[in-house]
Amino acid sequence: MATYILGFPDIDKTKIEITGGKGANLGELAGITDIRVPDGFCISTDAFRQVIAVAQMGNLLERLSRLTAADRTQIAALGREIRNAIEAAVIPDAIREEVVGWVAQVGVQHAYAVRSSATAEDLPNASFAGQQDTYLNIIGSDAILRHISKCWASLFTDRAITYRIQNGFDHRKVSLAVVVQRMVFPQASGILFTADPVTSHRKVTSIDASFGLGEALVAGLVNADIYKVRDGEIIEKKVSAKKIAIYALLDGGTEEVEVEPEQQNIQTLTDGQILRLEELGRKIEAHFGHPQDIEWCVAEDEFYIVQSRPITTLFPIPVVGDSENHLYVSVGHQQMMTDALKPLGLSTWQLTGPRRMHVAGGRMFVDVAQDLVSPAGRRVVMEVLGKSDPLVKTAVTAILERRDFITINAEETDAPKPSQGPSPHDFFTLNAYDPSIVHELIARSEASVAALSENIRTKSGTDLIDFILDDFEQRKSQADPQSFGVLVTSMNAAFWINEKMSEWLGEKNMADALSQSVPNNVTSEMGLALLDVADAIRPYPEVIRYLQEAGGNDFPDGLGALEGGAEALAAIHAFLDKYGMRCAGEIDITRTRWSERPAILIPLILSNIKNQEPGAGKRKFEQGQQEAARKEAELLNRLRQLPDGEQKAEETKRMIGLLRSLAGYREYPKYAIVSRYFVYKKALMEEAARLVKAHVIHEKEDIFYLGYEEIRELIRTQKADYELINQRKEAFGYFEKLNPPRVMTSDGEVVTGKHSHENLPEGAIGGLGVSAGVIEGRARVVLNMEDADLEPGDILVTAFTDPSWTPLFVAIKGLVTEVGGLMTHGAVIAREYGLPAVVGVENATRLIQDGQKIRVHGTEGYIELL
Repeated sequence: MATYILGFPDIDKTKIEITGGKGANLGELAGITDIRVPDGFCISTDAFRQVIAVAQMGNLLERLSRLTAADRTQIAALGREIRNAIEAAVIPDAIREEVVGWVAQVGVQHAYAVRSSATAEDLPNASFAGQQDTYLNIIGSDAILRHISKCWASLFTDRAITYRIQNGFDHRKVSLAVVVQRMVFPQASGILFTADPVTSHRKVTSIDASFGLGEALVAGLVNADIYKVRDGEIIEKKVSAKKIAIYALLDGGTEEVEVEPEQQNIQTLTDGQILRLEELGRKIEAHFGHPQDIEWCVAEDEFYIVQSRPITTLFPIPVVGDSENHLYVSVGHQQMMTDALKPLGLSTWQLTGPRRMHVAGGRMFVDVAQDLVSPAGRRVVMEVLGKSDPLVKTAVTAILERRDFITINAEETDAPKPSQGPSPHDFFTLNAYDPSIVHELIARSEASVAALSENIRTKSGTDLIDFILDDFEQRKSQADPQSFGVLVTSMNAAFWINEKMSEWLGEKNMADALSQSVPNNVTSEMGLALLDVADAIRPYPEVIRYLQEAGGNDFPDGLGALEGGAEALAAIHAFLDKYGMRCAGEIDITRTRWSERPAILIPLILSNIKNQEPGAGKRKFEQGQQEAARKEAELLNRLRQLPDGEQKAEETKRMIGLLRSLAGYREYPKYAIVSRYFVYKKALMEEAARLVKAHVIHEKEDIFYLGYEEIRELIRTQKADYELINQRKEAFGYFEKLNPPRVMTSDGEVVTGKHSHENLPEGAIGGLGVSAGVIEGRARVVLNMEDADLEPGDILVTAFTDPSWTPLFVAIKGLVTEVGGLMTHGAVIAREYGLPAVVGVENATRLIQDGQKIRVHGTEGYIELL
């Protein structure tokens, strides 16, 4: 005979498909020594499926599966229909008899909590907290059975349906168990987090506590006391005024009670209880192996645990295998790409970057703890961080100032290192500088990529992987100090100009105006080149109509038969020959490149045809040159009027020459890296196609979830580990939803930096001004480049921009990003195009509404909402 009920002692984590997440976790908790769990049982998912069969809802669930989160009206109507059908369905006798028997066994005289437990709930990657219903203080078998039906129905509340849609769970595959648990009538209850939910610090326990049942706290009806404990010591207390509490009634149900005024500000738990609760939390965390969100209550000085689930919002910590303190700085915030990378993308970037690069949550981090110990190391790290992302710098500064995490040496102990070629300082102090070095560096890089493309053609199988890995090592060993010197010299020249023009003339950020239309900037040239593509297509209405209707993979091949199609194809292919290796998120080798899917460019080309005049590319570049020349002449003329004016003017002219000769090269090294990536990728995809043909893997993109050594082993054995591949696909889906921190300690603490703004206007949003000027316009909040719908005069507001976004810059008047610094991509291109820009604006895409009129202060670094 089928059994539909399991007692807690018979349940563990292996029973999740039968008892749901909550039931499985309660079974685990009941088996931990010294953890008290109120007695109870779990009605299995088999019972739920029996009732669904009785209710005959197959067609309703099929219709529900076709809806999106935006279909709110249909979700509400279908959800209501499904809930009514479940509550009206007669519970089969076998299930009813088992429930009555278990209630009699635990005690028919007791009150019970009836709680839903879905199979897709309380999981490490999705908590589903509060999505289904709970009923408290239910007395009697008939009432319990009625509320079991209500729990089953609550799987289809509007909020639960929408949550599943947003998290990619199939309504037809999710089942619901029901937990029936003896009620505890507590003096107090609350929630315990074994990692601080505010800072993510894994060694800090955070406890919320209030009088009575926890429902008042969960429902937000009261402000709870908050206690924080670390290593057995209470480090923080916040005792709140608790004006109401919810208590259970003797004959069933609950009531809301006003707390007596003299009791409202009393500490809910004693210090001894707080420390005892922290011990229990750490024991539970150790059992599950993850930080936990624990529901507790206390009655007659005994703590009862009524639920424990993983905290799903914490960003993972890199695994290093030691107990040392590490300080992790996000690579993505430096590279203007904070999205999660697939494993092959991570493996590729690790081979490109420094040895101390670590992976967590699908992102890369560099451990700078050891660099910060000595004064020399600190100077270098803080200078680099300040230029790439000031919020990172201020966060690291805050950690150093605490002096409780990193022990720093006050005196210089570093011995001078032998010279590795010309230093940036050598370049900076040269009296004469030959700008042809930039052309030489570019020529050497192009020759190297051409040789790579030629040599890789003969490689296949494991030889291909060995060839790629060897090429990575050669690139590292052949790093060109001249390239680094050019980059640093251009930055130093910009900082010198800004400092001296402010000191001598009272002018702020003068390097911005002088950086417009500098030569050899491969990224800004790309944006102008796409304007030239628009010019080539503009005279041919038939081609334009085709582009407006095209969207499939046949673009641009379908152009050939149209009038003007040959000219359009020539222009597009010329653009792709030089820039086709680029794409959004290009540091991830697995991302689709423009050459692989040219249709990505259609909206950009059409926008240029619509919004730009013929010849706009050349005209914009010339206007920038003229503006820079005008500003240079003005500055030099004003300087000559000062004491020692001729000398000041001569020094400034030399620095402007360095800036304009070298600044364009800032974007080239990344272009060179991405060019090599694309050569690797094309060869890897050809190898993957052979593996698909040999039925070793299902699809070419499966190799994106492996590292290079794993791909080599796959090729060697001709066997794919799909358990590993599918596990990584699932993990990547979870990582995509996480928001990576700029700075994180090895304790998991996320440290947030702050901009230092004096006299910020009321209501203004602060950031970092990286391109001077003030502009008003319509804000267009764009999260995906392909969704951009921009018109002249718009201000682009987005999370971050990498080089692939540059074609949008020709259509806007200003830029606001959540990520960035003085020398990151968006800042460099904004200055070259003369666009006022503010970057590093926390939550800009949420604080600024799409279509809102805003004023961007690129010089002072803030945004006004108009």
